[in-house]
Amino acid sequence: MEKRVVITGLGAVTPVGIGKEAFYEALLAGKSGIGPITHFDASEYATRIAGEVKDFDITQFGVEKKEARRMDRSSAFSIAAAVMALQDSKLDLDEEDRDRCGTIVGTGIGGIDSIHDVYVTLFDKGPNRVSPFAVPMMIANMVSGRVSIQLGLRGPVITTVTACASGTNAIGDAFRIVSRGDADIMFAGGTEAAVSPAAVAGFASMKAMSTRNDEPEKASRPFDAERDGFVMGEGAGIVVLEELEHAKKRGAHIYAEVVGYGTNGDAYHITAPAPGGVQARKCMELAIKDAGIDPAEINYINAHGTSTGLNDKNETFAIKELFGDHAKEIAVNSTKSMTGHLLGAAGAIETIVMAMAIETGKVHPTINLTHPDPELDLDYVTEGARDLKVNYALSNSFGFGGHNASLLVRRYED
Repeated sequence: MEKRVVITGLGAVTPVGIGKEAFYEALLAGKSGIGPITHFDASEYATRIAGEVKDFDITQFGVEKKEARRMDRSSAFSIAAAVMALQDSKLDLDEEDRDRCGTIVGTGIGGIDSIHDVYVTLFDKGPNRVSPFAVPMMIANMVSGRVSIQLGLRGPVITTVTACASGTNAIGDAFRIVSRGDADIMFAGGTEAAVSPAAVAGFASMKAMSTRNDEPEKASRPFDAERDGFVMGEGAGIVVLEELEHAKKRGAHIYAEVVGYGTNGDAYHITAPAPGGVQARKCMELAIKDAGIDPAEINYINAHGTSTGLNDKNETFAIKELFGDHAKEIAVNSTKSMTGHLLGAAGAIETIVMAMAIETGKVHPTINLTHPDPELDLDYVTEGARDLKVNYALSNSFGFGGHNASLLVRRYED
């Protein structure tokens, strides 16, 4: 018999705030975290804006300065989010069987900034000057390896790399691990630190990113007729997934219950989504079937909502095709309108958004939707934060390569 799985801890590192409260309060206030790129000189780039994490110091999360210099920013983000999730959960890991505590952290790109630095050193100073820490800083799996080491988690330790679906796949796969009894506790989510010269140049070359450089706070405009591409963001989100009886036994606070997970592939194109959102619809259907509920019970969708022409159109079509008349009754919003697109971390912070929506009884707005697209006619929560008793919430993540993932959570009831 499959076990029930609940969310008992939240940790967020985002462009609009660090920590669940600062993060969600900023979203409810409609605050944008997008601004000029400061991580490197972007003056010659077509896109010169991003959602950067401000005032971040990994030494505040138990990592010594010397060790901090030996890890990529993506790993630092995942550690910080995991430490905050642990603190929020009030778990005492010394009282747990650490062989039954694990972590899955997704990332789209991994240590790209570290890769950049290694090549600069290699080309400028030669091979003998490359750091012995270069490889551990570059490899993507270190985002979960570092969390495991920092917290002493000896259960399953995995990194998912499925582009922009990585964070959602990580949480969904961790949900499966706990539900089948292979672990009691999983720290799951995603991290990304790709505001880096090569990544920004590459996405800009694809014409995938907004070039609204003079109005950075208005650049990410999901579902708007004047959207012109996504805005890159950085950060991490980690949730503590816990087997229900284990959580109840220790008197844990339960934010939400994870009840459904779907994942599939487009088998269509390396960057473009399949036409008409057919596979996106099927992915949502898989999550709903997994939960065993009527689609009409869902009253909130945290959309992938990237602010690109194709995604926003396809996702809207997929929702309308799946939900029929009920689609117009669902609150649909895009966190990316404020944070930008955190790539492999997007689905993770958006799972935190679902949990906080259930917790607070409020859903955040989709900002910058000032010119409605006639083809996109769902309820995108444009008027500001809205009071809503969220019963079932669905989050979508779709990535390059045709990776699709949907996660379904509900208000916990014993």
